[in-house]
Amino acid sequence: MHRPPWAAPSNDLTGSLMQMLFGLAVVIALLLACLWVIRRLATPRGSAAAIKVLGAAAVGPRERVVLVRLGEQVLVLGVAPGSVTKLHEMKPEDLPLPTEGNTTPFPPNRAFSAWLKQAMERRDAR
Repeated sequence: MHRPPWAAPSNDLTGSLMQMLFGLAVVIALLLACLWVIRRLATPRGSAAAIKVLGAAAVGPRERVVLVRLGEQVLVLGVAPGSVTKLHEMKPEDLPLPTEGNTTPFPPNRAFSAWLKQAMERRDAR
C-alpha cells in the first residue's frame, strides 16, 4: 500500500529522537565524570594539605606577594611568572588573629594588601 507524501513516518521520528536523547545523556554523563576526576585530582593530599594561602597582593601586572602558612611557619613569598622567591619568614603570632566566623586572619574590612603595607611601614620605621 502506498502512503500519502504528507504523512510523516512516526517510527523514524521516534527512533531519531531516542537516538538524540541517548547521545545527549552520554555526553552529560561524560561531563559529570570529567568534573568528578578533576575534583579528585585538585584535592590536596599529603604534604600539600599543610599549605594554606592566607592572602595575596598584586605588586605589578604579573607579580604578587603571597602570605602562606606552612605548618607552623608563615612565609611571605614573591611570585612572578616562572619564579617563587621567599621574601620573609614570620611567626604565626605576628599575624592578626582570625575573627569569629572568618577563617582568614584578616578582618573583612581590612584587606591583606593594606595589612602588608602597614607591616612594611612598621618594618622600615625600625
